[in-house]
Amino acid sequence: MLVLVTGATGKVGRVLLDQLLADPRWPDLRIRALCHNRTLSARDRLESVRGSIADREAVEQAMAGVTHVIHMATVKEDPLSAMDVSVKGMFWMLESYRQSPTARQFMLIGGDCVVGHIINSYDSPITENSPRKPYPGVYALSKVLEEVMLEQYYVQYGINGCCLRAPWIMEKDDFRHVLDFDQQFGGPDWDQLLTSAQRTEYATTSKVPILLDSTGATLKRNFIHVTDLVNAMLAALDNPASRQNLFNIAMNQPVDYGAVAEHLKQTRNLTSVTIETPFHSNWLDNAKARQLLGWHPRYDMARLVDDAFNY
Repeated sequence: MLVLVTGATGKVGRVLLDQLLADPRWPDLRIRALCHNRTLSARDRLESVRGSIADREAVEQAMAGVTHVIHMATVKEDPLSAMDVSVKGMFWMLESYRQSPTARQFMLIGGDCVVGHIINSYDSPITENSPRKPYPGVYALSKVLEEVMLEQYYVQYGINGCCLRAPWIMEKDDFRHVLDFDQQFGGPDWDQLLTSAQRTEYATTSKVPILLDSTGATLKRNFIHVTDLVNAMLAALDNPASRQNLFNIAMNQPVDYGAVAEHLKQTRNLTSVTIETPFHSNWLDNAKARQLLGWHPRYDMARLVDDAFNY
């Protein structure tokens, strides 16, 4: 079993490599990591090759003898390279895969940007059958194109593949800094919601934000801890139930910013501040993954918060 991994040097990739190599189900599993800008340290059963997935020759060399592909390489809001990586790169990988005599499974790691996460609204939980409604920007567009391209290879060539669609991925103290008014991780952009004076005040007094959605209710947003995502990937790997399927990989319930503030008040005596936003509360339904893959996330809101603040 030879697994080609793209994006192996990232947040998810590092955890995935450790788990794959330690999993007793595949003692002879080997990994080939296709790396572009960064490299990996040498390890038993791990081979690193250099190249861009936008380069057809590099992809074909990396695919030689591969049985499984786990494709995570991506580009954020960079119009100069996003299409090269997400469209051209995905095309070369799928073309090489479908013609390979050894290929058995192609796994794509997608994102909830394709359904607009908190930017676009839904009147019911978001399932795998919900319409794609990406928010504006090249990154969300590129992830939609990846999903559609993979689905068309099912239709046109009958390949065995699956897509795991994940929301915002957390590890270490990420979630603590999501709430930070000073050294914030990710979004929302406080400068779009607050004055500079408000942001300074909330930062110096260690306030916890209670974000409100467009209806005035506390915002509910989807997250996933990196270990839960990797466990879902391992559950889908070489699993016949994953064939040509799309799975939402999220916590059992979205994180409620009001519940987070109340938890931190009770456990750490932190006070909160209410912030109005134009965002929408959405629920990424993970029932399909739980049913077909036997996967269950280990992180709920309390554990996500406590681990981040204890890190």
